[in-house]
Amino acid sequence: MRVLIDTSYAARGRSGTAVYLEQLLKALRDRGEVEVVEARQRWRLRPGQAGARRNVARSAANALLDAAWVGVGLPRAARRARADVIHHPLPARSRSGGCAQVVTVHDVAFERHPDWYDPAWRRIARRQHRRAVRSADAIVCISGHTARDAQTLLGAPADRIVVALHGPGQRLPRVQAIRPAEHFLYVGSSEPRKNVEGLLHAYAEYRAAEQEPLALVLCGESARRAGAPGVIGEPDAGPARLAELFAGAAALAHPAPLEGFGLTLLEAMAAATPVLGARSAIAEEVCGEAALLVGAGELADGLARLHHDEALRERLARAGTERAVAFSWESSAQCHELAYELAVERRASTRRP
Repeated sequence: MRVLIDTSYAARGRSGTAVYLEQLLKALRDRGEVEVVEARQRWRLRPGQAGARRNVARSAANALLDAAWVGVGLPRAARRARADVIHHPLPARSRSGGCAQVVTVHDVAFERHPDWYDPAWRRIARRQHRRAVRSADAIVCISGHTARDAQTLLGAPADRIVVALHGPGQRLPRVQAIRPAEHFLYVGSSEPRKNVEGLLHAYAEYRAAEQEPLALVLCGESARRAGAPGVIGEPDAGPARLAELFAGAAALAHPAPLEGFGLTLLEAMAAATPVLGARSAIAEEVCGEAALLVGAGELADGLARLHHDEALRERLARAGTERAVAFSWESSAQCHELAYELAVERRASTRRP
């Protein structure tokens, strides 16, 4: 079977989708059960910086270019490659691909929390997601929670869904754990759904109550929010530096109330870093009992508890490494292969006289 995967999103900066593509492609090729072909959109305007005022004209031009790629460029690439399956790593639909189509649904946050998103963007996302899942031959959902949302909020047919859990986000070099803990760590973006604002408020409350508070390191795009007392930015941490930051952390602080999967949760557990997270369905699905999950308004207390309770940190580190073993990109690739087979079988059955 030959599968064409749209890798356009991997060229648009470091993101969860980019990590997903990178790790999935490697795992599929390592397994060798399907032949993988990559196709990428090459014409697109540079997007505005995160947090900057949106350039409406540029966004509209990119939307047209994206539509042309999905509607014309990607089907042409599939025909040239003689692909059996087109895999859209985000929900999309190519009308004339000439082969089976698979989409990946990461989350449906725009339906759960519409106030986090620009109304125009949300309307487009809703329409695109619903059309894509209803017309796809198979649907990959990255968690059981996302699968349930895809059914109830998008109308995805249950018999076309395959759940494929992620593996750890990155393969980081091994670093001997640094004790005592040096800081708390947040890794990710500062978009509203990540609740970095809530983390900063909780950290300020924690810091005000401590004589010798630990620093808070914001790693990645969120580093631009650094500047308050004790808050340090690390905008460009490579794998080696990120491994050091995990090793020196009292905990990974993960304040997002809603995720599709939460790659950094698993990344931290695999690195033996304790996890402090906002309690949510996906955090419970990924972490189980291997994390300290707290309710709304309890994040500052969680920071203080993990600062002072070394035994708790050690217990969570052990439990996290044991939990992380159950997740792998090889297993995810195997589930994707099942989705590709399902898609090909369904397309064949719908074309029979």
